[in-house]
Amino acid sequence: MNITLFVDKSLEENAALHYDRAKKVAKKAEGARESLEQNRKKLAELERKRDRELGRQEEQRKAVSRKKEWYEKFRWFVSSEGFLVIGGRDATSNEVIIKKHAEANDLVFHTDMAGSPFFIVKAEGKSPGEATLREAADATCTFSRAWKLGLSNSPVFSVSPEQISKKAQAGEYLTKGAFMIYGKTAYIENAVNLAIGATEDGKIMAGPLNAVRKHCSSVIVISQGDGKPSDIAKTIRHRLKAGTIDEIIRALPSGGMKIKG
Repeated sequence: MNITLFVDKSLEENAALHYDRAKKVAKKAEGARESLEQNRKKLAELERKRDRELGRQEEQRKAVSRKKEWYEKFRWFVSSEGFLVIGGRDATSNEVIIKKHAEANDLVFHTDMAGSPFFIVKAEGKSPGEATLREAADATCTFSRAWKLGLSNSPVFSVSPEQISKKAQAGEYLTKGAFMIYGKTAYIENAVNLAIGATEDGKIMAGPLNAVRKHCSSVIVISQGDGKPSDIAKTIRHRLKAGTIDEIIRALPSGGMKIKG
């Protein structure tokens, strides 16, 4: 390395001059190293974001491409005893599940509250136990107006499909989704009770805690609250890493909510 000495300066002045220049060069080098390190960190973060986004897109692609079961257009869950339970989302789906899916030996659940859903336990030739009956009653309560009103339970009863008719009494008119109930009704103890999880094959299942816990490895408990369903759905999607935001929102009741724990 060549060092230039200035003849009009003393040895000490030359040394001080070169020392100052060396400090400036070192400072520039340090700045360059810091800038390089910052750029490396930014690049690494961008790569992580890209990988997360690609992973999210792949999970959503799988969720969208998965073949849907017929009952997924309704509210549904599988009871802790293994019985499929389906429920109406609105007046139209209430009409559909009663007219097309309520069969002999099934059990139909409803509440005395206006605008409540019908839920059906699909018996498939078997006799559901007390656990399934309670879970179906809890679901009927949870997805009724009781949730939005902040109630902890509602008057839920069960009947057989043969007791349900679209034929109104003289002078009465039944709107879409409404039916006449004839004969004896059995009222069942119930409570607002909701959890959500993802089944082994990627379905989003929302229902009573014991049922969801039985069939899903990851379970999130939800209660009435002030949170928006769309915001809660994003948190659920992040935790479960399954389904889409829209699927999760469709599985939730109408009204404010919060995640417990």
